[in-house]
Amino acid sequence: MQKMLLLSALFITAAITASAQTRSLFNGKDHTGWHIDVPAKDKDANAPSPFIIRNGMMVSLANPQGHIITDAVYKNYRLRVEYRFPGKPGNCGVLVHASTPRVLYGMFPKSIEVQLMHSNAGDFWCIGEDIAVPDMEKRRGPKENWGAVDGKERRIVNLTDDSERPLGKWNTMIVECLGNEVKVWVNGDLVNHGFNATASEGQIALQAEGSEVEFRKVELTPISKLTK
Repeated sequence: MQKMLLLSALFITAAITASAQTRSLFNGKDHTGWHIDVPAKDKDANAPSPFIIRNGMMVSLANPQGHIITDAVYKNYRLRVEYRFPGKPGNCGVLVHASTPRVLYGMFPKSIEVQLMHSNAGDFWCIGEDIAVPDMEKRRGPKENWGAVDGKERRIVNLTDDSERPLGKWNTMIVECLGNEVKVWVNGDLVNHGFNATASEGQIALQAEGSEVEFRKVELTPISKLTK
């Protein structure tokens, strides 16, 4: 009985500790802790920002295209993103291990993108960094075409086709970055698992690219290899 009580106490303590470590990456009021990189603003400083706070949510307005990027660098964490397309479906993404800005097409930072695009949530896109998955040729194409730069096969298709909820409904994506592995869940389904990533830390970015997306949660929980 004492052993059971001790185990229960340890479990509760661990749960409380983990919960206490989880933090929102935005405050619901402004972009404190983030910076915005929109190439169009280089030529026109008065160009509108595609990122706003609306009703306590972070919103990507899609245009002009660019990224909102954390000031801090992170490693070994679980990122919880709750998002939806409130209007027409389109493109967007969560970028992990982001570093050098504008390495691709003069806009995308060096990173591994976890796709949010409707019907493709959970795809990996390699942007100056690379990652491997099982069944690589089936999911990425011929090996001789693989790469992380323009003109190469940078997309790695996810594992499911029916994990997303209908348009207008909220989706939950979990991205776990631990060492050189990246795992992705969409609404509870494991939709991608990459390993041998060429980066294991970096900034986190959200895209403005293609369609309006609302983010009601962007939460980060640090994790340790010792817990795995």
